[in-house]
Amino acid sequence: MEHQLRRPRVGISRCLLGDAVRYDGTHKRDDALIGALGRHVEWVPVCPEVEVGMGTPREPIQLVARRDAVGSASAHVRLIGVSSGRDWTERMHAWARERVHALMPLDLAGYIFKARSPSCGIHGVPVHDGDVERGGRGLFAEALIDALPGLPVEDEEGLADPRARDEFLQRVLSHHARRA
Repeated sequence: MEHQLRRPRVGISRCLLGDAVRYDGTHKRDDALIGALGRHVEWVPVCPEVEVGMGTPREPIQLVARRDAVGSASAHVRLIGVSSGRDWTERMHAWARERVHALMPLDLAGYIFKARSPSCGIHGVPVHDGDVERGGRGLFAEALIDALPGLPVEDEEGLADPRARDEFLQRVLSHHARRA
């Protein structure tokens, strides 16, 4: 009964809520998204880079194709600091598994990721491979989608259209009702 009374919980990249957690100390608040969905859901904010210990501001990171790497969509990648070359792969990979495990009891009904983020992008994240750039998936997004394959997920770019937001909300509400 309690499940049906509460609003569905939706995970979201913290920068989309207006938290200044991006690498450059800014945010990417999406007023249209927050305004349209916020009254229907309970937000569960997550910022992988801050939570893994990178801090704010911080060096930008990128996905780099490597054979000795972790899966990211159809690529094998390492998560590397752009200037320093610091390898965050293992730390982020371990943290992502733990964070997904911690999110499971919250019974999420959906998740909204930051587009093209090396940790949160769900598709089209630049993967650097010499002179070639191809699309991958952020390491946290990969872990969450693998662990919760039926969970409705989208990024803010995919929800820019009001119709897409309405369809996503319906998928979230349906997922929430099925789990009740």
